[in-house]
This record gives sequence, structure tokens and C-alpha cells, in this order.
Amino acid sequence: MARTKAPDFEAQREQILDLAAAAFANSSYPSTSMADLAAACGTSKARLYHYYESKEAILFDLLDRYTRRLMLLVTEVEADAERHARTDKEAFGNLIRAFLAEYETSQTRHIALINDVKFLAETQRDLILGRERDVVAAFSRLLRRAYPERVTRENQTALTMTIFGMINWTFTWLKPGGRLSYAEFAEMVVDLLEGGLPGRAAAAR
Repeated sequence: MARTKAPDFEAQREQILDLAAAAFANSSYPSTSMADLAAACGTSKARLYHYYESKEAILFDLLDRYTRRLMLLVTEVEADAERHARTDKEAFGNLIRAFLAEYETSQTRHIALINDVKFLAETQRDLILGRERDVVAAFSRLLRRAYPERVTRENQTALTMTIFGMINWTFTWLKPGGRLSYAEFAEMVVDLLEGGLPGRAAAAR
């Protein structure tokens, strides 16, 4: 007979994922054992195995949920733009704001996404990497719609990755509760795009 799940089973899994992400960020995924994770969660290995069959299963669920969340942000921003008839520039600015708001509370999950995908099994790795590519493609598509006078097929990838270069590494220097907030930094990035990308018409080349 299958073991009945506790009413708070999913809440417990989310807590395990949060603590595991912090452990992976602090000690690296390879050097973190299930015993270490159990200690971080304040429980026993036997109880931890009730929620996840292995450290690898924890890593995959962590990255699966996080990349799904990033894809959902894209969907929500696009739906909001359509619902409120926002301009393409407004929509792209809101996409940057949404991602930086997420990054503020998901620093350790983001570190795992950057550092630990390579430790997944091939099929799992392909799924996560495919979702990452979908996020990049969405940014690229919305960027070109927002700045059609500057973003061309030739420079689209370079400009898209430039934006990711600005926002994807904030965990290394931008600290929650610091002198510069994530929301303030988001406005800096939006202002930079507004002042920079339209500043030199493509026809001038």
C-alpha cells in the first residue's frame, strides 16, 4: 500500500529545495552529501529520503521548478502587455523588472542554474538547457520588437546576451537589503536601454 503523503508534503519539499540551494551555493553541489542536506534541513537522512530519492533528484526538481518559474514570468509579462495595451518598450522594461524581482529572492537557485546543470543526467540536462534557450529566445524576440530601429537580425543575439550580462550576475555583487535595491537597479537597466539603444539610428551605419 502506498504511503500517504502529509498535508504539508509540498511545503516541506519547497523548504528542502530552498535549503538545498543554499547548501549547494555555499559548499558546491559535488561536495554536498545527502547527510549534509539532512543536517541543513534539521532532519534525518531517512526522513529526507521520504521526500527525495537522491541528491540528483533534489537538484533536478530545484532547477525544473526554477526554470518553469522564469518561463512563467515571460508569459505573465506578455499577457499583461496584451491586457493593458502596453507598448513593446513598456513590455520589455517590465520583463527586466520581473526577472530582477525574481533574482532578488532566488539568488541561490540562480547560482545552481549557472553552476550545476552539468551534473544532471543527460535527459534532465537537455530539458533544463532547452528551457533556458526558450527564455533567451523570448528576451531576444521582445527586445527586437521594443527597439526595431536598433536591433537587427545581425546584432540581435549580441544585444540580447549583453542584457543578460547585466542582469544574470547580480548575485555576485547586488545584495538584497543593500544600498542599491534590485528595483532601483532594474530602473537603471531600463534607463540605459532607453537612453542607449535609440540613441544612434541604424541608418547612420
